[in-house]
Order: sequence, then C-alpha cells, then structure tokens
Amino acid sequence: MKTIFLVDDSATILLSISSILTKAGYAVEKAANAEEGLRKFQAGTKADLLITDLNMPGMNGIEFIKEVRKLAACRFMPILFLTTESEQSKRLEAKAAGASGWIVKPATADQLLNTIKLVLR
Repeated sequence: MKTIFLVDDSATILLSISSILTKAGYAVEKAANAEEGLRKFQAGTKADLLITDLNMPGMNGIEFIKEVRKLAACRFMPILFLTTESEQSKRLEAKAAGASGWIVKPATADQLLNTIKLVLR
C-alpha cells in the first residue's frame, strides 16, 4: 500500500482529500502546516508521495519543499502542489524548488487520482 502525505492548512481540504485517497486504497499521513509536516519527515515519517498546499501561514509550500528536498530520504519522493494558484510563474518557481507536478483546486476526485497514478508509476 502506497502512503501519501498531505499538508494543508485547511482542515476541510485535509479531510476531503484524505477520504478520497483512503477510499482509493492509499494510506494517508497528514499535517496541518508546513512546519508540522517537516517535523514529521525529520522524525522519520516515510511517504511515497507528498501533496502540499502552496499558500500556508508561516512556511509556504515552496519553502517547505525546499526543506523536504534537503532530507536524504525525501530527495527523490514525488511532490505535487494542490493549490488555487494557476500562474505560470508560480508553477516554474515550484518546479525549480523540486515539485513534480501541480493540481489546481478545486480538483475532482478523478483528476486527483489520475494525477497521482501518473506520478507514482
């Protein structure tokens, strides 16, 4: 069973995405912000994929993935942004920081699961 780590400051998004992923057969780890997510990774949490929000209080998603990429265990883990941002400049900045892909909210369950399948191949 693949494990997907969700990081989003919206409890509603965490709950809804977690529900979709669990029903699709994935194990889910969650964090309510980037700092909590980083602490969990530093403590040894393992995931096959990270899905993170871009706009969060404190450390934003781009800063977060830069920090996650510094951890040896996370260097090659796929990372998807799930965000309301759709600007090309933000996408390029995220890719430069280490993001593997981008999903614009609101995403349907099918869009989310299809993107995950592509990334986890």
